[in-house]
Amino acid sequence: MEKPFTIFSALGSGGVPVEAAMSLIGLPYAVIEAPTWEGEAQTAKVAAINPLKQIPALVTPDGETITESAAILIWLADRYPAARLGPALDDPARAQFLRWMTFIPASIYSLFWVRDDPSRLGGPDPEVQARIKAATAERILDCWRMMESQITPFSEKIGGRYLLGDELSVLDLYVTVVSRWGPRRVRFYEAAPRMAEVVKRVDGDPRLAGFWAERFPFFDGWERLGAQG
Repeated sequence: MEKPFTIFSALGSGGVPVEAAMSLIGLPYAVIEAPTWEGEAQTAKVAAINPLKQIPALVTPDGETITESAAILIWLADRYPAARLGPALDDPARAQFLRWMTFIPASIYSLFWVRDDPSRLGGPDPEVQARIKAATAERILDCWRMMESQITPFSEKIGGRYLLGDELSVLDLYVTVVSRWGPRRVRFYEAAPRMAEVVKRVDGDPRLAGFWAERFPFFDGWERLGAQG
């Protein structure tokens, strides 16, 4: 029996697109639930694997540890090319694939370290924390708008139903999950209407229906709940 991967992850977290990719590839994997934002007991689960005490962290069957969601997703796409989850090295879309796979964690994902606990930068003052939450929400939307303006002309030029062509890629999975976090999907739809069509397509992919239900369930009002949260 093939030895499974182990992923330190949590419901609705940045580990979810990694889990989705492994599900589409057909890899055996075990999830260790570690919602690190819930306190020391959870961070302790991942501390020995990732000294930053963050998820996701992937342990391969050979015992190698890979952290950083974008790095894991790119590695999976390259390691398992038959799944067609990312453009090959000689694919014309490869440069844009790498561009946006690094843009998301650098410009958007990183802001959630602040948003999850505004006191990290703003101290204990609730008014300061509220301003940080509002400012980071607007910055995230600005980043989605910029991505929309740059990626959609490229995707329209090469054609297809997804961000980089006719094949669903790990980039689509990444955007689909991150766009569900604050300031939530309704504002994402407004900021990036053409990208919105793609994420809705991924939301409804029948191959992922059971996966979404288990790892990032849809519920009444999920697209707008806590619009500034």
